Amino acid sequence: MTTLQPPAAAEPRPAPPPAGRDRRSWTGWGFIGPFVAVFALVFLAPIAYSLYLSLFRDQLIGGTTFVGLDNYEQALRDDRFWAALGRVSLFLCVQVPVMLGIALLVALALDSGRLYGRNFFRVSIFLPYAVPAVVATLMWSFMYGTRFGLVGDLGDAFGLSLPDPLSPDLVLASIGNIVTWEFVGYNMLIFYSALRVVPHSLYEAAEIDGAGQIRVVTAIKLPAIRGALVIATIFSIIGSFQLFNEPSVMQKLAPNAITTDYTPNYYTYSLSFSGQQHNYSATVAIVMGLITMVIAYVVQLRGMRKGA
Repeated sequence: MTTLQPPAAAEPRPAPPPAGRDRRSWTGWGFIGPFVAVFALVFLAPIAYSLYLSLFRDQLIGGTTFVGLDNYEQALRDDRFWAALGRVSLFLCVQVPVMLGIALLVALALDSGRLYGRNFFRVSIFLPYAVPAVVATLMWSFMYGTRFGLVGDLGDAFGLSLPDPLSPDLVLASIGNIVTWEFVGYNMLIFYSALRVVPHSLYEAAEIDGAGQIRVVTAIKLPAIRGALVIATIFSIIGSFQLFNEPSVMQKLAPNAITTDYTPNYYTYSLSFSGQQHNYSATVAIVMGLITMVIAYVVQLRGMRKGA
């Protein structure tokens, strides 16, 4: 005799997600949406358009023609581009260590608590950063003048023949002096802010151990602001490769020393606005951006590596 089995109970369906959860997810997108839109408009779109331009070339016969990677091959064989890149690389290797070294010394002096009038010195050193780069360059350029500026006046007053800061041999050092004057205060503020958050317990332990000031700086302060040092170095590297304002302003005063291809950015600007070579200008800008990105990334990896 067969017995009838009761029908199996149907599995309950999962409850639909509450409507409030969907609203919360869209609320998050509502907060970040304006930033994403602006970021795409002012950052991603120009890069995409530059990449698009770099694949074409304006020709007398045929108009705008797709050339693929020919513009990049031309950039890699462009002696003017590589000369400009070598110039800013030399500028970076000399000016950046000097600028960051001065900024670090000033930050350490301010943090030591032994400097009288600390607030006054902090504001005074940071103040040049508030001066627009064009104004600062014009001011220093007129001081560099041997016929109309401070250098010329000093030479006449003491009967000396001083070197011309705007000569081809010295103009790069003159630009470095302007950039250092502008950005020492900015980097000093980065270092000083990092020093202010170092735990005081470390200083107390060092005092108990009998460590001197130099030992405190090398064993406590410098390792503690390592991240700030790396960030300032990366910013300085990017700024060096983007050098444009100073040579473009000084070119009118020293046309024999500063050419239109003096730096990669100035070369790109001249190609686009003077030579009407928009496609090749976009190519040079992209190549320069990639070089800058790679070098900055390597510096970041090296600086943040443990045990470095």
